[in-house]
Amino acid sequence: MNTEIKISMLEGCGGLFPVKAHEDDAAFDLRAREDMVLVPGRSTLVPAGFRIELPVGFEAQIRPRSGLALKHDLMLTNSPGTVDAGYRGEVGVIMYNAGSSDFEVKRGDRIAQMVICKLPEVTLVCSDDLSESGRGEGGFGSSGRK
Repeated sequence: MNTEIKISMLEGCGGLFPVKAHEDDAAFDLRAREDMVLVPGRSTLVPAGFRIELPVGFEAQIRPRSGLALKHDLMLTNSPGTVDAGYRGEVGVIMYNAGSSDFEVKRGDRIAQMVICKLPEVTLVCSDDLSESGRGEGGFGSSGRK
């Protein structure tokens, strides 16, 4: 079943509509609304030029682009970022420049990816007892190399 998601483009941003580069891609490419400079060691909010209306029970996950990470040391500070169903403001991407030099973002540059996810219905219940598992309380490097 296809779920339609409403996208509202900000004025003058029609050319920035999120699209998949290939039909079988999991994510929609997000583009920068304006020219910006990302300075090393800083997070910068890069506006994407659209608003979204997600149905209740869905989220949009904003994820980094692998090429920007590998080639330019750019990452998303809160990866993945979550857009909740009730949010109606402009979608923005919190980008972090982990490199050693400024990185110029130009209007229309692909800056991130957006995956739309259906959320399971979940109820959290308080319990004093949890079942045993092979891992137990091991974490933070307990399964091998630290």
